[in-house]
Amino acid sequence: MSQEQIVTRFPPSPTGYLHIGSTRTALFNWLFTRQKHGKFILRIEDTDRARSTDDATQAILKSMEWLGLDWDEGPYFQSERYDIYNAMVDLLLLTGQAYHCHCSPDELDQRRKDAQARGLKPKYDGKCRDLGLGPALGSVVRLKAPASGITQFHDIIKGPIRFNNEELDDLILRRSDGSPTYHLAVVADDINLGINYVIRGDDHVNNTPRQIQIYNAIEATVPRYAHVPMILGPDRARLSKRHGAMSVLAYRDMGYLPNALLNSLARLGWSYGDQERFTKEELIEKFSLENVGKSAGVFNPEKMLDLNAHYIRESSDEFLADKLIPFLEQSGFADLDKTMVKKTVTTLKARSKTLVDMAEGAAFYFQDDISYEQKGDEKFLKPDMLDLFEQLERRIEPISIFNQMSLEKMFASFMEENQIKLKKIAQPLRVALTGKTASPGIFELMEVLGKDRVLERIQKAVNHIRKKS
Repeated sequence: MSQEQIVTRFPPSPTGYLHIGSTRTALFNWLFTRQKHGKFILRIEDTDRARSTDDATQAILKSMEWLGLDWDEGPYFQSERYDIYNAMVDLLLLTGQAYHCHCSPDELDQRRKDAQARGLKPKYDGKCRDLGLGPALGSVVRLKAPASGITQFHDIIKGPIRFNNEELDDLILRRSDGSPTYHLAVVADDINLGINYVIRGDDHVNNTPRQIQIYNAIEATVPRYAHVPMILGPDRARLSKRHGAMSVLAYRDMGYLPNALLNSLARLGWSYGDQERFTKEELIEKFSLENVGKSAGVFNPEKMLDLNAHYIRESSDEFLADKLIPFLEQSGFADLDKTMVKKTVTTLKARSKTLVDMAEGAAFYFQDDISYEQKGDEKFLKPDMLDLFEQLERRIEPISIFNQMSLEKMFASFMEENQIKLKKIAQPLRVALTGKTASPGIFELMEVLGKDRVLERIQKAVNHIRKKS
């Protein structure tokens, strides 16, 4: 007999952008499914029509695509699946597992207050449970949940979990406006789509017994559950924006690489020995739900930034050039030559933590007219540099193969003739060529700029010094 195919789902609500916690849940589902050669389904839970937006839906899809978390089916939209939900409610009514409740919100509120006053749990008291009522204006449909006994399940991460049924009440399946409740829609969808593993945040643990009761009422197979621990900020408080927990697309726009984000999220609550860095392929190969810890993971933005710098250093120049071009275009540079971008990447990747850093560092290569930082201008572009700069111009002019090797050779004889060390000329020349006091190595940046631009910028510095004098 062939083993049953594993089917998982990621069901974000499009009431906001995709954030770190939800993305980690998506990643764990995706890794588990890819490792087991299963099916990963994307479902958009958009039944909250007032708060769901198309912008948020598009942002979720873009985030998943940017991270490379591809899905095998979907996206399914709950707002388009009401027939499935109504069919399940009707079946539960037909089999006596659900009933119409005519209690008004005011009545329910009063009875809850009365129960609290008597020291009882403020849950629905089952008034309409056995009255055999039909539908009516303002009525809801409730599940006829077991009133005693226990509902239990074995969580792959947390182990055995049990709830006393008397703590739960007859939850509403269909509201008075005909819309399904969250629990009903989730279970109906999971049954319809064949979901057999539910991997989600542990804030859903208390939802699980209610959903299991719906499975049992419909006589459907209950999926296996794995509730992953929440993510905390460095101060061990619940993760929020003040900890740097922004949307996935915000990290993209800040110049992070997808791999840095995926690697950071995978390590929040999951471990594989002492290994810190993983390729996507290694994550798929090594991931297991059994190695997800029970305690919360702590999100460390600095660690993620360091990881991003590592991935930038390790990435190919070709890959980084493709990623960098949109950032350069955003800075106002157009008609970029990819070969030139690739050369600039070579000089900058060791010193850039993000693609935004790299784009800022690369700007001088593409500017038609650079401006000098005040401090560098005052300190290095002085009259005593005029003669040296003019000598350099004369020496650079005849060089036919303009590369680091030929430049180093020319500089060696230039410095010997003038009885100076490299630091005497390197920093003033750096300011003349880049406008800044910090940049890639002087010979490598000169090679990337090319002979014509180097001569043009030295001449500009000469004119600038004369003007100042």
